[in-house]
Amino acid sequence: MTRIAITGASGQYGRIVAQALIDQGRARDLILMSRTPDKLADMAAQGCEARYGDYDHPASMVAALAGAERLLLISGTRVGARVAQHEAAVDAARAAGVGHVVYTSFIGIDDPANPAEVRHDHIETERLIRASGLNFTFLRDAHYADAMIVMAGPGVMASRQWISNAGEGREAMVWREDCALCAVAVLAGEGHAGQTYDITGPELQTFAEVTALMAEVTGVPLEYVPVSDEQQYAMFDAMRIPRRPVDDQHVSGIPWNSDDMVSFGRAIREGFLEIRSGDVQRLLGRPPRSVRQMIAENVEMLCGAAA
Repeated sequence: MTRIAITGASGQYGRIVAQALIDQGRARDLILMSRTPDKLADMAAQGCEARYGDYDHPASMVAALAGAERLLLISGTRVGARVAQHEAAVDAARAAGVGHVVYTSFIGIDDPANPAEVRHDHIETERLIRASGLNFTFLRDAHYADAMIVMAGPGVMASRQWISNAGEGREAMVWREDCALCAVAVLAGEGHAGQTYDITGPELQTFAEVTALMAEVTGVPLEYVPVSDEQQYAMFDAMRIPRRPVDDQHVSGIPWNSDDMVSFGRAIREGFLEIRSGDVQRLLGRPPRSVRQMIAENVEMLCGAAA
């Protein structure tokens, strides 16, 4: 069977992919890479091989990829400064003889006017992978519904306000798990080389609409409050959220930085993320799950935050 390596395998996305492949009987085919391979002990116990691999130490990446035929390159967390890390991974893949790289990219990056800070990281990484001569598949994931409902949602519920610089822009938020399962379909399947998939949710929605949906499902009155980019920065500064990414730093349990989030809100407001596709249906054989379902499945936690 084809050996599959996964970078950042101890993260949320990586663990979903790995477990799904284990459940398919592919444990012995998996090389799980992490800066902290001890965090993968539970998966190693199921038959996977956990290896040390750090983007910032390229030699470790080459050693970790030995024997791999396919690589799931999960984008790093250092928003705005990931290209060098990804380049090290691509170079290591080529040196190790990997044949096919599957990369977790982002929607809407073809337009150079897109102000989202993440655009540069992803478009440059895609360019590097194309130039490497390796087979590739790009999974351009939309904004995670989890980030808004599960991570930011408790703060919204507690304050009774959703404050955002996204204005009335629309996006089709998608479940992280649906994104990861699409990666599984590509890694375990055939015929995906050279393809770019937009992995989106089923419905284009404004944050005002999502706020109203959260209020409806939870029964808690909520208000959507649109703000300017400057006001959004001021709010994040007051929360002591760093403007630039800091490795392994979390504020209120969320690993965010404000340059990323403010530029993200602007991209939504200006229509650059107004993309909905049928690629989840094509890859999984079912529609993507909705924001409403995510709210419903987390309603107890959300109502607890409101209380």
